[in-house]
Amino acid sequence: MIQAAGSLADEVGVVAACAALGVARATFYRRRKPKSQDRPPRPKSPRALSVAEQQAVLDELHSQRFVDQAPAQIYATLLDEGTYLCSIRTMYRILEANDEVHERRNQLRHPAYSAPELLASRPNQVWSWDITKLKGPQKWQYFQLYVIMDIYSRYVVGWIVATSEDSELARGLFFDTAMKQGIRQGDLVVHADRGASMTSKTVAMLFADLGIHKSHSRPHTSNDNPYSEAHFKTLKYRPDFPERFGSIEHARAFCRSFFDWYNHEHKHSGIGLLSPAVVHYGHAEQVLENRKQTLQIAYQAHPERFVKKTPQPQTLPTSVWINPPKRLPEAGD
Repeated sequence: MIQAAGSLADEVGVVAACAALGVARATFYRRRKPKSQDRPPRPKSPRALSVAEQQAVLDELHSQRFVDQAPAQIYATLLDEGTYLCSIRTMYRILEANDEVHERRNQLRHPAYSAPELLASRPNQVWSWDITKLKGPQKWQYFQLYVIMDIYSRYVVGWIVATSEDSELARGLFFDTAMKQGIRQGDLVVHADRGASMTSKTVAMLFADLGIHKSHSRPHTSNDNPYSEAHFKTLKYRPDFPERFGSIEHARAFCRSFFDWYNHEHKHSGIGLLSPAVVHYGHAEQVLENRKQTLQIAYQAHPERFVKKTPQPQTLPTSVWINPPKRLPEAGD
């Protein structure tokens, strides 16, 4: 049909020939001038890392201290040490070229729910708390991990490991944590799901005494408490998280090490790849300025590798939400 259209096109033109024979003009032109099979190789970008530089990045990603960390964590840690190798995206490209980027978990997909709307623009304004089970030495034996987190800084302000879920333990944890953080009357909102300890009169009375406002998720809606759920995922997907804990002392020792790492070393993607302690205690501005200077040095050494603009460190969000409203209120509303 294409050959017939070509013969007819020489007499009546391409448009008329294609219309008469029912052939699409795009197909006619494509078949008449097929793409060349001998394409020249794509030229290498002058901004690309050399083979030696790519190998250096890969060796760093394979190093003992970074082998279990994500590229964003590695990037931020190196920046804080005054070292810039390449962007986070380039790290992923190098890993992908070596077939080292895979999803290792079966992740659930949850529908979106409307939920309580809470806003935090500074530390100690909104806390989120929850309890998760840690497997004990025997089947059906569990330890209970209570965790209180500041949603703005992601700093874990308080935690305990106990043999059972108990409202009196929760009350003591909140009292000690509130005193340690210097919480004033009316300053704090505490958000939780609707577990027995979270809705107990014991905890509610303490909140009333301390002037703490309480907020609860809707029933059967775990997404209403996203910061605590995400934190527990970080905990349980750590490479050294054990299948079972041999004793409550073992569980407490592991959690003590984990929370020290999480608060002071973990570079959190939700707060500009800063550690929670840096944000919670007001050191973020200085750390970001140091990163900016490191990136400026990297830019001056190889400006051709930064196409659009001078590289800048990730910024710290001015505010965070638990379930932001669909339309933020405007001035005068």
